[in-house]
Amino acid sequence: MTCEKQGSNGKEDSEVRFGRNSSIFENEVVTLCLSPNLLDDPCYAEDVKERARIILGGCKGGSLGSYSDSPGIEAIRRHIAEYIERRDGFPSNWEDIVICAGASEGIRHHEAYDKSRKWSKTRCYDSNSSISFIGYYLDESQNWSLEISELERSYEEAKNQCIPKALVVINPGNPTGQVLTKKNIQNIIKFAQEKNLFIFADEVYQDNVYAEGSEFHSFKKVLKEMGPPYADHEMASFMSCSKGYMGECGLRGGYAEIINMDSEIKKLYLKMISAKLCPTTLGQAVMECVVNPPKPGEPSYDQFMLEKKGVLGSLSNRAKMVADTFNSIPGISCNTVQGAMYAFPQIKLPEKAIAAAKKAGQVPDSFYAFQLLENTGICIVPGSGFGQRPGTYHFRILISV
Repeated sequence: MTCEKQGSNGKEDSEVRFGRNSSIFENEVVTLCLSPNLLDDPCYAEDVKERARIILGGCKGGSLGSYSDSPGIEAIRRHIAEYIERRDGFPSNWEDIVICAGASEGIRHHEAYDKSRKWSKTRCYDSNSSISFIGYYLDESQNWSLEISELERSYEEAKNQCIPKALVVINPGNPTGQVLTKKNIQNIIKFAQEKNLFIFADEVYQDNVYAEGSEFHSFKKVLKEMGPPYADHEMASFMSCSKGYMGECGLRGGYAEIINMDSEIKKLYLKMISAKLCPTTLGQAVMECVVNPPKPGEPSYDQFMLEKKGVLGSLSNRAKMVADTFNSIPGISCNTVQGAMYAFPQIKLPEKAIAAAKKAGQVPDSFYAFQLLENTGICIVPGSGFGQRPGTYHFRILISV
């Protein structure tokens, strides 16, 4: 291995860094965490080494091979809180941060805990205290907005079977690719406050916003801006290193910020997750890099920003290309992909195709998906797997490949 020493400006030559190692900042930090003997290697930038030392300094025995505290390494939890403060402009308490093996696990933690305290997406519990799903539809004619009238319909119908206790919102959206406006979020918060619903805000695609005029607003920031009583509403927000510009899906890093939870309830929640020991320390290391990335003036900053902008710029171009292409095909219509990593076009299936699906014992959009895969090799997910208005057919497709 060869490398050049830093120049007078304190930065390593970018071409040498790309030639030496095409992996991004997070992967270099993880490499040093797994091989601390490389911490003195001059081929690694000082900011990479600094992050690795922070992570290893928070590990028992200075090794990623040790268990961490169940909610995660304290130093990383503190940096997550600082990241949220920079993003939202409101204080974040590091003790409200729980690192988890991806956002999915964090959500499961909360669902399991809610069930244990007999809480009844909107979600609820039936008479046997088992969790139930209450679906609601987004408004396709309004670029997949979440209308309060639809939440009211879903809530009222559910009351015949259970008492709804929580509302789940994904923003930017999966599978629909919408980005909620601040006004829409305010109305959702008001609805949740009125119905006493705990808010689960899945915000893992917060870096993925493409469409002109679209902007990510975190639920916590909007909630705090609204003031009392909304500012005191209970909610949890989730983030992950699997999405965004990172795409580190297999390393399973994520966090939850629990907001306005009663102190006694919080103690029980933390006690519950302690039974799962700790999230993967590799994933925690990557989350440190996500929330504490290279800063202007640090040697890795230029390369990091070049790669980050390159990934997000490519996704933005693909988002427009995918929607434009689908809208040029007869029988397919697609809303603007404002964010996230998916398009969710609607397909108009002919009656013969619907009849053939019925004969095959499949729902029409699943039949279409299988036929597309077998005849073209293109893999899509049928809309019936996510829920769609009766009589309509959709599919989800990635814009990232």
